[in-house]
Amino acid sequence: MITTTIVNVVATAALNHEVDLDELGKFGEITHDPDIYGGRVAYFKSSAMKGSVSIFASGKMISVGTTSGDQAVHELEYAKEFLLRNGFVKPVTLQCKVQNIVVVASFGDIINLEELAKNYKVIYEPELFPGGILKIERPYKATALIYASGKAIVTGLKAESQISIVIQEIESIIESITK
Repeated sequence: MITTTIVNVVATAALNHEVDLDELGKFGEITHDPDIYGGRVAYFKSSAMKGSVSIFASGKMISVGTTSGDQAVHELEYAKEFLLRNGFVKPVTLQCKVQNIVVVASFGDIINLEELAKNYKVIYEPELFPGGILKIERPYKATALIYASGKAIVTGLKAESQISIVIQEIESIIESITK
């Protein structure tokens, strides 16, 4: 039985308004260090959040560390409301977009990476990296790091509905070398 777990969702949104990060850095929920990235980013994290939101001086925001698209959007909205409540931005409707979903999958069996590399376009150079790298173009673009242990990390997905389809594609490739 294959198990999958979403371990990270990256989503973005724009406030359409510049943000004074030096002033923002005076709040306890905000980490802002002028020496990091030239002071162009602040990090918002509160106890009510699973992940965190990077806020750029340009008004762009990036949510990381959540485990669902809905949760990522909620945290971007939460950051916007914090900025609105404290007078940093004017009311705006966010257009949130999921940029990347990272999934850990367990296929349950040991995988022969040498066979996988021989039969498919899998990059496997054990002297450099202990896993095989499989680039999937269809039905959705994704990259899978496949390990001999039977585990894989899949990145590049844009919607949770894509996960099972891509996992089935990887499973069929793995099964074809074990027959």
